[in-house]
Amino acid sequence: MALYNSLIKHQLKSYLPFLLPLLLLGLLSQTVQANDARAALHSLDYIAVDYPATVANGIVINQDEYNEQLDFSEHLLMAIPALPAKPGRDDILEQVQLLFQQIKDKRDGKLVAATARNAGRGLAHLYQIRQTPRAVPDLNLGAELFHSKCVKCHGVQGYGDGPKASQIDPPPINFHDFERAKERSVYGLYNAISLGVDGTMMVEFDEFSDGERWALAFYVSNFVFSSEQRIAGKQSWRLGKVDPLSDIVGLTQLTPADVKERAGEKGLMQLAYLRSNPQAVMAHIHPLDTAVEKLGSSISSYRNGNVKRAYYEAIAAYLDGLELAEPYLVAANRELQRDLEQQMISYRNLIKNQAPLVQVESHYHALIEVLDQIREDEDQSQLSSEAGAISAGVILLREGLEAMLLLAAIIGVLIKTGNRDALPYVHLGWITALIAGVITWVISTYLFSIGGANREVSEGITALLASALLVYVGFWLHDKTIAEHWHEFVKFQIKTALRGRTLWALSFVSFLAVYREVFETVLFYQALWLQTVPEQHIYLWFGVIAAAALLLVFGWGIFRFSMRLPLRLLFTINAAVLFVLAVIFSGHGVAALQEAGILSADPLPLPRVEILGLYPTVETVLAQLFIGALIVTILMRERYIHRSSKHTI
Repeated sequence: MALYNSLIKHQLKSYLPFLLPLLLLGLLSQTVQANDARAALHSLDYIAVDYPATVANGIVINQDEYNEQLDFSEHLLMAIPALPAKPGRDDILEQVQLLFQQIKDKRDGKLVAATARNAGRGLAHLYQIRQTPRAVPDLNLGAELFHSKCVKCHGVQGYGDGPKASQIDPPPINFHDFERAKERSVYGLYNAISLGVDGTMMVEFDEFSDGERWALAFYVSNFVFSSEQRIAGKQSWRLGKVDPLSDIVGLTQLTPADVKERAGEKGLMQLAYLRSNPQAVMAHIHPLDTAVEKLGSSISSYRNGNVKRAYYEAIAAYLDGLELAEPYLVAANRELQRDLEQQMISYRNLIKNQAPLVQVESHYHALIEVLDQIREDEDQSQLSSEAGAISAGVILLREGLEAMLLLAAIIGVLIKTGNRDALPYVHLGWITALIAGVITWVISTYLFSIGGANREVSEGITALLASALLVYVGFWLHDKTIAEHWHEFVKFQIKTALRGRTLWALSFVSFLAVYREVFETVLFYQALWLQTVPEQHIYLWFGVIAAAALLLVFGWGIFRFSMRLPLRLLFTINAAVLFVLAVIFSGHGVAALQEAGILSADPLPLPRVEILGLYPTVETVLAQLFIGALIVTILMRERYIHRSSKHTI
């Protein structure tokens, strides 16, 4: 058997120089075929938009435009048979043949446009042409791209009156022309930006990433609508959505004429609003699609020399994409998830260090290949019910364990020492944290988006503040254990000690410990909810309930155990617990700031143990060593002072 395997390996090595070129040719062939299908779809869209203005009542109005429509339709008669043979291709060819005959016969514009649209829908479905953005388009980015690339021809306001407009034949498009714009979808604009328009000065913008082209397409699509229409559309949308625009597919693929025909003026107003606010129907973009889109923007920016923007797009690819897909990835392949995280960090560091473009592109393509494969596998098989329940439970256990340990330790000390009157401060802290977490989620969901970087910065600062407060409270507990007359202190002084700053410190640390986890937990559940079918959602609730029950049992166990301990030992153990949590929180805080791009992340050959706040980077380890050294130093100093005072007495 070993000999057989050796022979196979030898043969593979022998043929590898020949197999690799064939493999690359195969991949190139698939890419070319996909682009050919998109080009054919673009031609069909162009006919649907332009033909109605060239013929009226069987009479040609613009002979040049009419000849161009004939050329496009004739080209399609050759382009469709050249596409890969699939069941249904002949049906599309029949539609294109009908389209060519209709144009030749100078038929009505609406009829020709409808035929072109029908052929386009069939083509997109058969060859699986993606007609929607992977992530919410950034219209501010679209405006930036328009003003840097398009105003010379189309003008600042999109009227087709730019400085070069008079020199261009045919003239640039006036995006405010409703008769033309009513037949153009956002996807049609995206295709024009991506592929250009033959016979015109409109060239393809292949230097733009996919996300940038969508951003520009959405921005341009708004010129035809007024601010009054958008305001009215927003009010109408809130009162009740029209069916054609209930999802991103309708928003990107339907033309204003389609929407008006199906939903009247109400639909047209809502289209005006949604084109300027696509996030209203894109709240559930898959995080891995977001990761791919952000990585595309990143490499595009790097190619154009904008290192800073490339770096922040790479950060967003992780925070707004990969991190939110963690529940699925952990359930499917934990090792792959960690490897992807490390690859993301490596890609980011290459950009930050301004590595050669070929090296950055190589890393980018490797990431995209893995992400696309994961996405394809996920599309073919959703999370199982059991995996969904386990993932839901693990999320809550992981995020809640530290907070529960901290709260149980503090509450146990207060009850054991007869200071129940201090409990409201602790309860005020964690209850306020839950309320604040829910409010933060509502604001981020319904009012404005809280980006991944802002989320991580908030979490990082909160964790570091909690670490500092834990050191303070831990030393407060430890200080009581070295009182010379312990029992006398407990009897007469502990109530005095539990006043003022200490009470509010207990309240604040319970707030920070819980709030740090709440919002991120909700985001993970949102992502997990999308990765399971509706019938499986009940199993997610089972996982949440089971994890919550385990956390309560854990907290109750700590409480019961602490009640059995001698008071001095209880103070000592709980002080140690708080010191350990301070070290853990410092690791979490620095790691969050690294993920947000605030701090650098230099890798170390260490295991990643998130429950201990241990991340394999120089910065997180140094932070934890610093907190640990600080605690040990102060402890040794206090012991020395205590012993010195005893000798003095």
